[in-house]
Amino acid sequence: MRSDFLCSLQDRLYEDMKKAMKAREAGKLRLSVIRMSRAALKNRAIELGHDLSEEEIIEVLAKEVRMRRDALPEYRRAGDPEKIAELESEIEILMEYLPQQLSKDEITQLATEVIVSVGADSERDLGKVMGVLMPKVKGRADGKLVNQVVRELLTSGH
Repeated sequence: MRSDFLCSLQDRLYEDMKKAMKAREAGKLRLSVIRMSRAALKNRAIELGHDLSEEEIIEVLAKEVRMRRDALPEYRRAGDPEKIAELESEIEILMEYLPQQLSKDEITQLATEVIVSVGADSERDLGKVMGVLMPKVKGRADGKLVNQVVRELLTSGH
């Protein structure tokens, strides 16, 4: 894990926002993404009625990444290369604040362990497997990819 990851994510976002403000033009997109993220974090804290834990902050940032990834196919269909590039850049910036993402192989290994531990043997057990697996990969893997891997394992008889 990166050593700078150990300080609070809120603190990092604030410090990086100040740096982006000083960078003016060069940090314009970064500043925008950080401000949107901080607003999302503040809204979530208000919604929950308490200061966010690091885990809750990671959840909010992962949701921000997911929203952008979900929007990419629409812009690809519309043929809007500028918006695609902007979304991809925003995702890159947000990923800097999330823990190292698990590879597909790592997800497959974890999923296999969970499938064995819960005794899953068909796609009917998908919910049972996902219920145990998702807390283990929270913030470190895209839920769609995890779901896809689990489905593949359950249909192939792992």
